[in-house]
Amino acid sequence: MALALPLRLARRWRRARDAYPQWSGPAARRDGRSGGPPSRPRVLLATSVGGFVPGAAIEGLLAAALTVRGAECHALLCDADLPACLECDRRLFPRIGALPRHGPQLRLCRTCFEPAARMYRDLDVTLHRYGELVDPAERDEARRLARNLRPDEIAGFRLDDLAVGEHAMAGALRFFARGDLNGEPAGEAVLRRYLEAAILTARAVGRLCRRTRYDVAVFHHGIYVPQGIVGEVARRHGVRVVNWNAAYRKKCFIFSHGQTYHHTLMTEPQSVWENLEWTPEIERRLLDYLRSRWEGTQDWIWFHERPRTNVSAIVRELGLDPARPLIGLLTNVVWDAQLHYPANAFPNMLDWIVRTVEYFRSRPELQLVIRVHPAEVRGSVPSRQRVVEELRRHVPALPPNVFVIPPDSRISTYAIMAECDAALIYGTKTGVELTSVGIPVVVAGEAWIRNKGLTRDASSAAHYFQLLDELPYGVRMDAPTVERARKYAYHFFFRRMIPIAATQPARGWPPFRITTDGPDAVAPGQDPGLDVICQGILEGSPFVFPAERLREPAG
Repeated sequence: MALALPLRLARRWRRARDAYPQWSGPAARRDGRSGGPPSRPRVLLATSVGGFVPGAAIEGLLAAALTVRGAECHALLCDADLPACLECDRRLFPRIGALPRHGPQLRLCRTCFEPAARMYRDLDVTLHRYGELVDPAERDEARRLARNLRPDEIAGFRLDDLAVGEHAMAGALRFFARGDLNGEPAGEAVLRRYLEAAILTARAVGRLCRRTRYDVAVFHHGIYVPQGIVGEVARRHGVRVVNWNAAYRKKCFIFSHGQTYHHTLMTEPQSVWENLEWTPEIERRLLDYLRSRWEGTQDWIWFHERPRTNVSAIVRELGLDPARPLIGLLTNVVWDAQLHYPANAFPNMLDWIVRTVEYFRSRPELQLVIRVHPAEVRGSVPSRQRVVEELRRHVPALPPNVFVIPPDSRISTYAIMAECDAALIYGTKTGVELTSVGIPVVVAGEAWIRNKGLTRDASSAAHYFQLLDELPYGVRMDAPTVERARKYAYHFFFRRMIPIAATQPARGWPPFRITTDGPDAVAPGQDPGLDVICQGILEGSPFVFPAERLREPAG
């Protein structure tokens, strides 16, 4: 007997339902198939999780735009086949044993496949289902491996040299919103579910790529399950990969070639931005936007609500000594994007924080203020492993010169960082903003500002502490370096974040709606941002929006 949809999920579904684009007729009818090019580029839209409404909505829009431009679009959706996926998180499973015993099928799958499938049918997109791509022997293999591997073998497990274990672990950590599974009674059982799902994904996508030759696969994020595995398999079969994600700025998205933007933004050639012609108008636009970041007025992703910016009051509240130099430390959300980065100087962020706190115990002439990321409590998946709690566990008695601003504090991150001699970061994007106003930044992890010639990048723990030995720096960054930092910030916020006119900010979840008048609205020349994205998908050109010479859509 089917169970009634839980009230919370039913409300979530009703809010999300209208976010799927409504197309008056198949965009494919406008592509001139009868007289079109003999060889049409074939695109696989492969986020796979129809219930992830922002992903399905954007990829439906892309399907329409690419089809109008002559592409043959296919879509891949899970049809209640995977035993765990991106749509699962701990809050949706109040009885934690439900996911290991039943998978998402009882709670999530009924509202996942059909709405997205209907959208793709309206677009005349060829639809592939996971359930049709895996045979019984492969299902047995996936169950056997997921059941029999030792717990310590799972994260590093490779299937046919595909890193399925790494993405399974990332998926399980995201499910629990933790940086590790220690202390989670069902942690191992959930991880085994994600491993089984990762193996099934590898088999399904492998069979699809052998059956149909794709020129490019487009899908959200590029990590977790199933998207991370889709990328691993697509690259193995010689299929170009394009990953995307919603950006901070309203109506904007980040696209990247080859793999997740978490990696590509750290390795992007400096030549893409350092020769940008710099004008007072461009600089003014950047600085206006950076100031707006204090309150998020130009963003649809922000974490500060009515921030407090009175520095004197903040100093008094924290008990800081104005006579001693202040060093800032900015955290990330512990569980987010738990991937392997060779450049990290520490095994994980918590190890970096704890060792940094202990270092400052020996530097009483300095003050360290730790600003815990507000997304721990205000993010789309609130963290269940909090930095403040971990600090209490590892450092029960903080040194008297170390101060902590908790995630729910209204103290402005930007206001307190502006008072610091330098900032220490692991992976936060705020490093892009701090260097733009001349604040020296030390990078210990995978921050996107790394490798730009703008920060002090630690190559090892020993090197990191050598950089700290030089504190306080006593000076701001010099003017030429600040200008260079601003060029990168403009490139990051205005050129890599590509506007899409058809996306309109909306309250609640998801944070936008797709509004179009049909295929004409996504045709070439109608939206410069969509033109850049489609050209990048079809031709492999850089995903860089020339904001310095093109007007962005209003709204």
